[in-house]
Formats: sequence, structure tokens, C-alpha cells
Amino acid sequence: MIETNALFQLGMDLETPGTAHEDTQAAANNVIAFNREDEPADHFIIRDGVSYAGTHLIIDLVDAEGLADIDLIDAAMRECVTEAGATLLHIHLHPFSPEGISGVSGVAVLAESHISIHTWPERGYAALDVFMCGDSQPEKCVEVLRRHFRPGEVKVSTLLRGSDL
Repeated sequence: MIETNALFQLGMDLETPGTAHEDTQAAANNVIAFNREDEPADHFIIRDGVSYAGTHLIIDLVDAEGLADIDLIDAAMRECVTEAGATLLHIHLHPFSPEGISGVSGVAVLAESHISIHTWPERGYAALDVFMCGDSQPEKCVEVLRRHFRPGEVKVSTLLRGSDL
């Protein structure tokens, strides 16, 4: 009886069949038909015989400068977008207190995906995530970051996202 009351409160009862499965199946059928008939661009890349969603760079800047300067970070991220041939949709940077001394966290939302940054100026360290799909060239961001932050060392790990699909 408790189960019946709980379902009744949710607007359901045990006697009336649900329609969620039917709606889900209809939606899935529409998607499958859409994909078969219209084949929208999914922006997967084929390079060197490998098909994948996009390139994801994990970038560490070590012994870097200017990591508390929100204007410098904004300029660097915007230049990364331009150099990589991406499309900026929105950028949000958040300075931590006290501003100009503490770190910054932020993200540039792109039509092609994103660039994120988290800085620790007291350690001279910044962690960046650069993920882009389509024809963009995220690897061009590395030199932009070198110019803006003059790190002693840059570590880059590259992932080909979706390559196992």
C-alpha cells in the first residue's frame, strides 16, 4: 500500500501502463532516422587514418609569470581561440581574493568545446585544459601560452577523444 501511495503522489498508479518507454522509443526512432537521412556534421576528425572527436591537450605551465593577472589571462585565452581557428562563445574568469595576488580559474566556452585554466601564482603553476573538435588546431595554443606566461617548462599530454568509438 505504501508503494501505491507513493506512486499515486507522483501522478502514477500501478494499474495504468506508463508511456515513457513508448516516448523514448519514438524519440530514438526519430534520431536514428534523422541520422540516416540527413547525416548532420558531427565534426569528427580523420587524421592519419584515425577517426576521433577532437584533440584534448592537458597543459602544465611550470615557473610561469603573470598567473594572477586576469587581463593577461583573458588576452592569452582569446589569442589561443584565434590562433587555433576556434569560435569563442563565452569567457568567464574568476579571480580569487586578494585579486592580483591569488589565482584565477576560468573557462572559454567554444563552439568547438573549451579552454579552461586554473592558476597558482604563488607556485608559478597553471593547469590548462584545451579541447577542440572540427578543423581547429589546439596545438597552436601552446606557443601562445609560452609567449604570454614565459614558463620555465611546459608539459603537454595529448588525448584523441572518441578515438575508440
